[in-house]
Amino acid sequence: MAHDPDETPADAGEALASGTEDHLSAMRHSAAHMMAAAVLELFPDAKLGIGPAIKDGFYYDFDLARPLTPADLEQIEAKMRGQQKADLAFEHAKDLPRAEAIELERSLGQPYKVEIIEDLPESEGPTVSFYRHGTFEDLCRGGHIGSTKELGSFKLLTTAGAYWRGDETRPMLQRIYGTAWDTAEELDQHLWRIEEAKKRDHRKLGRELDLFTFHPESPAAPFLHPRGMAIWRALEDWSRQVRREAGFDEVRTPSLVRKELWETSGHWGNYQDNMFVLDDYDHVSGLKPMNCPEEILIYKTRSHSYRELPMRFADYSTLFRKERTGVLAGMFRVRQLTQDDSHVFCRDDQVDDEIRLALSLVRRQYAPFGFEPRAKLATRPEKRLGSDEFWERAEGRLRERLEEDGMSFTLDEGGGAFYAPKIDIFIEDALGREWQMATIQADYQLPQRFDLEYRAADGGFERPVVIHYAIYGSFERFIGIITEHYTGAFPLWLAPVQVMVVPIADRHLEYAESVRATLADAGLRASVDDRSERMQLKLRDAQEQKIPVMVVVGDRDAEANAVSPRLRNGESSQGVPIADFVADLQQRAAARELWPPVAEAEPTR
Repeated sequence: MAHDPDETPADAGEALASGTEDHLSAMRHSAAHMMAAAVLELFPDAKLGIGPAIKDGFYYDFDLARPLTPADLEQIEAKMRGQQKADLAFEHAKDLPRAEAIELERSLGQPYKVEIIEDLPESEGPTVSFYRHGTFEDLCRGGHIGSTKELGSFKLLTTAGAYWRGDETRPMLQRIYGTAWDTAEELDQHLWRIEEAKKRDHRKLGRELDLFTFHPESPAAPFLHPRGMAIWRALEDWSRQVRREAGFDEVRTPSLVRKELWETSGHWGNYQDNMFVLDDYDHVSGLKPMNCPEEILIYKTRSHSYRELPMRFADYSTLFRKERTGVLAGMFRVRQLTQDDSHVFCRDDQVDDEIRLALSLVRRQYAPFGFEPRAKLATRPEKRLGSDEFWERAEGRLRERLEEDGMSFTLDEGGGAFYAPKIDIFIEDALGREWQMATIQADYQLPQRFDLEYRAADGGFERPVVIHYAIYGSFERFIGIITEHYTGAFPLWLAPVQVMVVPIADRHLEYAESVRATLADAGLRASVDDRSERMQLKLRDAQEQKIPVMVVVGDRDAEANAVSPRLRNGESSQGVPIADFVADLQQRAAARELWPPVAEAEPTR
């Protein structure tokens, strides 16, 4: 029922639709077949799982007698190149009745294929199809290139463990990931992006920059160090300012709530597997995965008039989600999270204005990061509540607001929630990776489930509409995204240490401390490097810590009450009056500028 702006696809493992006609997807799916054929040639007893095209590549799952090695990947890739050179046609081999297909796969010793066929829905029809290239046949719906020779530039990348069908109680298979592109240049660019992403890995940068760490004593929840907490507070202050200036009032709601509330909201029946459930002796309760039902309780505390609406609530409470181990990914997927959550209770005639407001706040809050949001309009799914008239009206309103706003958007046909269409917001980072962020929902169902009402102008009672959205998504995930986006070199307003004061000699320590105090009094985060080390070493260490501004102070600076700043990108000045220096930094931080400028060009995408 409630929104889940932190819900994202399982990145590298997100399979594309079967049978897609997209050229790259067809090529990558064909590459997966070629990889399976190569593995069977090297490991005749291999049991085959599935092999779909995914974003930027393909994979195939195998049950093998031993773990694969890098040398194995080289051999598999060589076998694939042999198939490519042989120019083998991809062709529809046959269609078999389900029973015959099951017997065939059973006779070939392929239990996972047997299970796939047995679990196919009746809507798939009475027969199943097989495709062939060379001597290799595989259960497949199709969607291939014409021949192995048409496969472009490809490379096998890595192996990983993958539970069969994502179920931790099922066998662990070995998944081989690969990538395929039309040209060698596109492949090289993709491989460069992969290597660059490794350098930018937020888990690595979090440790190196002393921002956050993860520990087995509390799995899937980050430990924020003082520097990481400084980033959190800067993000939080900006979010609160955006909400406050838009007329939101902040609320806070409990973490532990009895199951009766979750039964009313629908979470108990639809989301319980993702909740931490506790028995508090007298009642069964759950740690909250969403804020929406509790904010509804605040609304229901007293009666409301149409004159009071819209009521806008912001909630920064902590949420808990029992995510499976296989989908956890550092800050990107955690079990404890905090959203910059927004819930608006409004009249139906106010919905358009509130969607306008939500889109404007998305733009405003992303602007200091250099992100240009774009959207997908997710329309009615096959299984849905409400009449076609409701869906047409709701979808039309969302579309009109997007067109009016001018935000770039595409359609996600059938991607709406079962109770309402929605706007999904996306951003693109410095490596060209797309991240789903906010989801703006106009919710007519929760008000009905909770019997919400307000007194209308005519004296009767009407139901409000609830608008849900969280712009960062979650603080944890957003911090992970921007850490990789900036490679840890945060702009001044976000940097955990904004200025490092570097005294040339010990006799300059007293002045260095007075400079730090002046910066602190102006609301800037500054430190003094008072180690007994050479100045050049201190500057190098500050550079490695990606601190935006380094201030060298010596005899002349102390005498003139000045500083000699050096920016992270290499720019430097001498003898800048301390008052001018502080005022400049204050102005840049308050404006949340993307400053200092980067030292090198933005990566090629």
